[in-house]
Amino acid sequence: MAILTCPDCGVKVQPEDLICFRCGANLPHTPYADDDIPSPTVSQQYVNPPPQGRGPSCPNCGTPVQDPADVVCMRCRQPLPGRRPISQVVLRIGFPTGNVDVPAGTQVVLGRDPAQSLVAAAFAQYDNISRRHATVMVDDGGRAVIRDEGSTNGTFVNGERVLPGAEVRLVDGDRIRLAADVTAEVTLPGNEPDPASYGRGGYGGGYA
Repeated sequence: MAILTCPDCGVKVQPEDLICFRCGANLPHTPYADDDIPSPTVSQQYVNPPPQGRGPSCPNCGTPVQDPADVVCMRCRQPLPGRRPISQVVLRIGFPTGNVDVPAGTQVVLGRDPAQSLVAAAFAQYDNISRRHATVMVDDGGRAVIRDEGSTNGTFVNGERVLPGAEVRLVDGDRIRLAADVTAEVTLPGNEPDPASYGRGGYGGGYA
């Protein structure tokens, strides 16, 4: 049956999504025939650290603030004081096995190791993908990069190999390839034009 809401936070999700774009929880998926890697669990201590005593609450309606990253109250939608506004941009990477969404201000590791990657299930059938292959990061302003984590078979953006440890800027329409045959298309809607996008080295990285 198609997934309609995240089992952890209740936000609406798409059937092909692998993780919740809001809280980072893994979404149930249909395992592959040769998928012998158990579905990974999300470390909620990383996504939502346990509060020490009484946590902050909305000054307008008094609702407890569950997520430290929230900039508006989830109940009354009023701005929370002292919170830096974060872009609503969500980077989507469309792999053949499902979509990986990376909201602004977060990062996702791509790889086969469930202990390191929230989306390891997407790569369980690919032996040529490293356990920790690459990391995709989106900053608070919606600027995205991908970094190769010293993968065995390489990370490529539009056919150009990313040097190990180097960060390469991602823009809407880019094509990512992990190893020889795991390809994905980047969708980055609603991003404001940025002068840095004219160069591909957004975070100080770039092609060799």
